[in-house]
Amino acid sequence: MSRSGTAYLWGVFAFLYLPMVVLLAYSFNESPYGSSWDRLGWEWYRRLADDPLLIEATLNSLMVALLSASLATIIGTAGAVGLCLYAFRGQAFFHGLLMVTLMAPEIVMGVSLLVLFLALKIPLGFGSLLLAHITFCLPFVAVTVFSRLKDFDSRLIESARDLGASEAQAIGHVVLPLALPAIGAGWLLSFTLSLDDVVVSFFVTGPDFEVLPLRIYSMVRMGIKPEVNALATLLFGLSMALVILSQRLLGRKL
Repeated sequence: MSRSGTAYLWGVFAFLYLPMVVLLAYSFNESPYGSSWDRLGWEWYRRLADDPLLIEATLNSLMVALLSASLATIIGTAGAVGLCLYAFRGQAFFHGLLMVTLMAPEIVMGVSLLVLFLALKIPLGFGSLLLAHITFCLPFVAVTVFSRLKDFDSRLIESARDLGASEAQAIGHVVLPLALPAIGAGWLLSFTLSLDDVVVSFFVTGPDFEVLPLRIYSMVRMGIKPEVNALATLLFGLSMALVILSQRLLGRKL
């Protein structure tokens, strides 16, 4: 690569990650004012640990993320296996619907889910939030697993059936082990999306159940507090770790 190309590449990465570096640095700044620098310390991280409302919101977010990622992975994997291994009328249509849901703006999904829950008289709270997160995580899992299985050799299932395995056993012992890296990557991606979601959660959660992204949003609206820098740094670190792990899982060859 030429020097100009290398400089351009570094410029792009600096544009993307320089704000994160500044955020990380100021999360250790013990000055209560963002415009001045005092000294390095853990003051704002200690205050995070002493905030009961923030801890409760964090636990709520982790619970919703774990449940929604797990359920979306089960449903999305089943859908991807069905789309890849079986031929049926409307197969391309259903695959297209997955892509539409994947690319739909979050605000459209949030408003539509809110209207649906109100029409079905489903109370807004933990249940509605969990259903909403499963809904927008499911397409990511299905597409991830589908991309892993699209070149799958169906003769492997036929061989397993010839050896006496039932259809369920063939899928469980042949297909799912081959798709396991994509299943794990889909779960990690779903967990990250659920943990970071603001727009959909804003519409479908109730006043009695607060999640971490909305808690952060309410804190920022009153002015940027130093605790927000520390909290955002922790979230960014967790998200980066999950994304890297999911990419490593997807990088494994069949």
